[in-house]
Amino acid sequence: MKAISSFQEKKLNILSGITVALALVPEAIAFAFVAHVSPLTGLYAAVILVFITSAWGGRPGMVSGASGATAVVMLGLVVSHGVEYLFAAVVLMGLLQLVFAAARLSKFVRLIPHTVMLGFINGLAVVIFLAQLDHFKIKNASGHLVWMQGTDLYTMIALVALTMVAIYLMPRLTKAIPATLAGALITTIVVVVFQIPTVTVGDVASLSGGLPSFHVPQVPWNWHTLEVIFPYALIMAANGLVETLLTLNLIDEMTDTRGKPNRESMAQGIANVVSGFFGAMGGCAMLGESIINVNNGAIKRLSGITTAVFLLSFIVLASHYIQQVPIAALVGVMFVIVEKTFEWSSFRFFGKIPHTDVFIGILVAVLTVMVNITLAVVVGVILAALVFAWEHAKQIDVSSTVDERGVKIYKLSGTLFFASVTQFRNLFDPADDPEQVVIDFAGARIVDHSAVEAIDSLAGRYTERGKKLYLRHLCADCLELLDKAKDIVELNITEDPHYHIADDKLG
Repeated sequence: MKAISSFQEKKLNILSGITVALALVPEAIAFAFVAHVSPLTGLYAAVILVFITSAWGGRPGMVSGASGATAVVMLGLVVSHGVEYLFAAVVLMGLLQLVFAAARLSKFVRLIPHTVMLGFINGLAVVIFLAQLDHFKIKNASGHLVWMQGTDLYTMIALVALTMVAIYLMPRLTKAIPATLAGALITTIVVVVFQIPTVTVGDVASLSGGLPSFHVPQVPWNWHTLEVIFPYALIMAANGLVETLLTLNLIDEMTDTRGKPNRESMAQGIANVVSGFFGAMGGCAMLGESIINVNNGAIKRLSGITTAVFLLSFIVLASHYIQQVPIAALVGVMFVIVEKTFEWSSFRFFGKIPHTDVFIGILVAVLTVMVNITLAVVVGVILAALVFAWEHAKQIDVSSTVDERGVKIYKLSGTLFFASVTQFRNLFDPADDPEQVVIDFAGARIVDHSAVEAIDSLAGRYTERGKKLYLRHLCADCLELLDKAKDIVELNITEDPHYHIADDKLG
């Protein structure tokens, strides 16, 4: 049974990798056009990033490639100084990300509030949706892009709808093939067999090319060049890391597993440095393709490596066949991903959560669509921090009772973090407490390492007086980080909370 299970798992990851490779083709080409570089520059970036991050990154199952978060920044540099300066900026972007990872700063993504996460996810879903609308445009006689009309438009809509219906119905028939791959294949077969005139991948750009080759950016390696590329590299590095780490957080929640953000940041940095030296445009994690992978159940490194291998094979060996895939099929796949990515449940929060949280979520979503991801998240975090500081900072309460056995039970409520640890220490009286004391954290949340240290320190105070202290309802991360208090934690799998703590040891 184990052999069959292992085989099925490998098959699932390989098939999902092929699906993601197909979905990455139009995305990479589209973002290459956004940055005003050749399609192969975007495709090579997808190959390099997805291979390196899948093989050595901290989040198996996450997909990286040329992305809109970085492409929109590249445009100004390419227009003003040319593509060679872009390659130099991509190398510097990777180096900045390596510094970020070496400083172990990725852990702070754990502190991003849930409302900001919701805003980011919804905003990015809208960005992905809007990006697909460009595929409903064609060039007119003068070479300008105009909206499709008449038969072209109806055909496009019908094929997109066919793909989406196939994706939604396929799981009811069989789960042997990923639904997204099946949907794209069915639409492609229909178009080829019935010779339906529609825009294909080959109409957008040629995918034919060789292997990427080593290429040192042809720029003057001096201080002036650094002054030119540094602002672009810094913004690209920030945008890329924000999208990557928030996508990592989302996949953690979807799979109930824990990725390693610092390791992922390191892999992103290495991948971008390599991209810059191989004539590629660099990038970051891609939410849409990552959702495809996770929804297919592919959360192993094999899926991303398969994606890289097939992408490269498309370019070198199978470009003729991939160019026959209708753009409508890939748009249909991405529309389904948008529907699954958007947090529709967030609409139910209106009137049920504080108005400030609703405002922050909407603001982050709007800024993600209208400006860029980094600014959106930074603004959201700052506003959320101000609200939190106003309402909750340094406020932590405890109630105590003594049971019939003479055991004193403290029930803690509030948030324990660096700003509230002092008050936390003052809530307890080890000198006057009885021989046995229980602290129940069911109503509290442990946020950072300062909180863990405060719990350890409190345990030491009771131990010094020869008294027994028991800790209840702590999350798994707390148990892993505690030192002195590790042996006095009472485990209850069904009741213990499940959340993560921002800490270097877990990053």
